[in-house]
Amino acid sequence: MKIGFIGVGNMASAIIKGIITKEFVAANEVYLFDLMTEKVTAFAKEHGCQVSATTAELIEAVDTVLLAVKPNVIESVLQENKALITTKKPLLISIAAGTPLKKLANFLQTDEEVPMIRVMPNVNAMIGEGAAAICGNEFATKEQIQTVVALFEAVGSAWELPEKDFSNFTALAGSSPAYAYLFIDSIARAGVKHGLPKELCNQIAAQAVLGSAKMILESKENPWTLIDRVCSPGGTTVAGLLALEEEKFIATVVKGIDATIARDQEMNQQ
Repeated sequence: MKIGFIGVGNMASAIIKGIITKEFVAANEVYLFDLMTEKVTAFAKEHGCQVSATTAELIEAVDTVLLAVKPNVIESVLQENKALITTKKPLLISIAAGTPLKKLANFLQTDEEVPMIRVMPNVNAMIGEGAAAICGNEFATKEQIQTVVALFEAVGSAWELPEKDFSNFTALAGSSPAYAYLFIDSIARAGVKHGLPKELCNQIAAQAVLGSAKMILESKENPWTLIDRVCSPGGTTVAGLLALEEEKFIATVVKGIDATIARDQEMNQQ
């Protein structure tokens, strides 16, 4: 497999490091193109990748192209390389937010059977703990989809989902890290209120949330079961939980997810 990355920003860099480290693909079979030539050249030298001078040169060299640029740039990349893409038919992978498969096909403006796969990753891929949703168009084979699932499992977890569920996934995994950061910061600020240093509070709160997440994943227990285990009768934890729920904690979180889904669906229609 030879894979090319058009755009080598933070997310693409994380994916590249992950697939090389996990030996998903050999470093010398990874091709890179980015307008920031000095930065991409230094990155390629550090990790043993190839650098392409143009997008066309990259597409010519590989069988899989990962588009890691903004939606408006994807449109120009696809249109500029339309003839090459429709002739060579590489697997196209897009990680652009708010850009459905139908929109990608419209950018390419062809009736040719070009396989396309849309991926919605999240920011935690940058530390190898990402979450990604994956779906393909009618020309993408099951084998290609499973290959892309495996590719993103090199930087976390990945699931094949129908595209109609991508807005939900965006809220549950794409935007929720920001909500988790807010929750951690809120816990830390409460610690500051009661006399502890902020940096120490950040570390304590982050470790508590990290451990809690791992407990759910590794124990396979329902979160409510784990909540009950932490709550001793008449204890401190249940008092805090009831105080949170008096302020509609659960309903407020759900409202945040609802707003994220609504905005994503709005962007998809633009």
